[in-house]
Amino acid sequence: MARLLALLLGLIFVATALAREAPPAVPDPALEKRAVALTEKLRCLVCQNQSIADSHADLAIDLKNQVREKLKKGESEEQIIDYMVARYGDFVLYKPPVKASTVPLWFGPFALLLLAVGALFYYIVRRRRSVPVQGLSEEEQARVRSLLDGTEERP
Repeated sequence: MARLLALLLGLIFVATALAREAPPAVPDPALEKRAVALTEKLRCLVCQNQSIADSHADLAIDLKNQVREKLKKGESEEQIIDYMVARYGDFVLYKPPVKASTVPLWFGPFALLLLAVGALFYYIVRRRRSVPVQGLSEEEQARVRSLLDGTEERP
């Protein structure tokens, strides 16, 4: 059993040592750099919290390949972004433009934060008003004074 475990660990270490970085999909390094920079500006429609450059979803891989093909054909970055926006909407951009349809994307989180702070403030004020304030009785006040003066022993 120990030999089998040692063999498996050895194979894992050998495989790790022999692993190499994947070759770029485009042989031209400048074109690959442009493709990576452009795909970092586009949101993965499946993952939604990753760029298509970082995502391994099938749709993201297809979109990366489309970007590379369009760059090979000589299209500009603006043309490719316009194509993606026309096909998938402003949501595909990590920084969508501020316009009527994207106002919730830009200002929605701040509105929710203000709403939450307002609700918390309202809750605290309402709770303070509902709790009656009770003062100490005269007997309790006398005991506190005697404890503070040191004339009474603490329990």
